Amino acid sequence: MNSCPGRRGRAELGQPQLRHYKPLIERIIAQTERRVLAGEPVPAGEKLVSLFEPHADIIVKGSRDVDYGHKLNLTTGRSGLVLDLVVETGNPADSERLLPMLERHIAFYGQAPRQAAADGGYASRDNLSRAKACGIRDMAFHKKCGLKIEDMVKSRWVYRKLRNFRAGIEAGISCLKRAYGLGRCTWRGLDHFKAYVWSSVVAYNLALLARLRPTLRS
Repeated sequence: MNSCPGRRGRAELGQPQLRHYKPLIERIIAQTERRVLAGEPVPAGEKLVSLFEPHADIIVKGSRDVDYGHKLNLTTGRSGLVLDLVVETGNPADSERLLPMLERHIAFYGQAPRQAAADGGYASRDNLSRAKACGIRDMAFHKKCGLKIEDMVKSRWVYRKLRNFRAGIEAGISCLKRAYGLGRCTWRGLDHFKAYVWSSVVAYNLALLARLRPTLRS
């Protein structure tokens, strides 16, 4: 025998959702009052940008459109394989993430790479000095940001090679976005977001390994 829940039963069914969304709605009202009525700038880390994905961050893209989600930092090797990936919290500056990613690489692989290349956003004199202190001989940034090539690498030829290598990394990232779905996560929740990102990277690495594997001859 089937029965329909009464008005009281439907109200009880909605209680978990009410308890979940009520504080989120209160946060949105509070940040709107601060920003619109009080004229107070609300730091990005304090903003709630989605009721349904409250973990989402504002990712500032300069003059480009603003994206919502999570910033990713990844490293690759000569083969193009993704060696490490971090799903960041908030919107940290790239320059703040070079050393933590390098420290992770050293912890995983036992030593720093002999040569490395990074986007211009990671460039700073302090980052260059600390990267060299960790054991990197040639550290090339795509944009010099006031640094001399001679300070970064041993020759202009090496600098060109490392810049070309970094361009290849951009091609890999583009492939991850277009062919492996990394451009837009369709799974809900932070844990599922991370699982989606890692599944895309693992699939990319497996496909690349298959292409890199020497052809077996009978």
